[in-house]
Amino acid sequence: MYGDLAQKLIQNAKRTQSLPTLPGYQSDLVRSVTREVRDLDRDVSELLAPFEGAFNPAEHPALAYTLLVHHLCMRRNKRCLLAYHRVRVQRIEELVWNGTGADDEDKGEEGNALSPEEEEYLRGFSDLLAAAKGKWTDIDLTGSLEPPRDLFVDVRVLKDAGEIQTEYGAINLTKNSQFFVKLGDVERLIQQGFLQKLS
Repeated sequence: MYGDLAQKLIQNAKRTQSLPTLPGYQSDLVRSVTREVRDLDRDVSELLAPFEGAFNPAEHPALAYTLLVHHLCMRRNKRCLLAYHRVRVQRIEELVWNGTGADDEDKGEEGNALSPEEEEYLRGFSDLLAAAKGKWTDIDLTGSLEPPRDLFVDVRVLKDAGEIQTEYGAINLTKNSQFFVKLGDVERLIQQGFLQKLS
């Protein structure tokens, strides 16, 4: 039945909103919905072909209803495709703003979670954000909007991050070590998953 595949896309988009990671792109389902829209459009063109632009709905009410149903199905499928892609774009933008890149998110259970077009969008959005940050280097656009409660925090190193420079000197971040450092110096490393803030 018309619209069943689009409904599956919407269910996938709704599920995506509640998952912690971005699931794989449903390329087969997207292709099938797009094919259904093209088939419906072809059917409408074939139904209207004998009338050569002079179709009067009052004279052919059954055909008018058929055309209306086809049109509404095409419109619904297109809206479902747009909604599915909008949810995915919002998640990709959220990844960039949170400081997680494609390397952390694009590997799903089935392999690559992002389509090639989504990977290109992620790179472009990251470059755009980096260019905006480059103009105003003293403002971190990806930082938290809430002011910190404490200037210094206890952190535990989850992954080796090498040596970082702080205003109090160099710190060598080796796995399972703990430090009491200024939050501003390590906030980005916490976002990237190298450090864990201890309560």
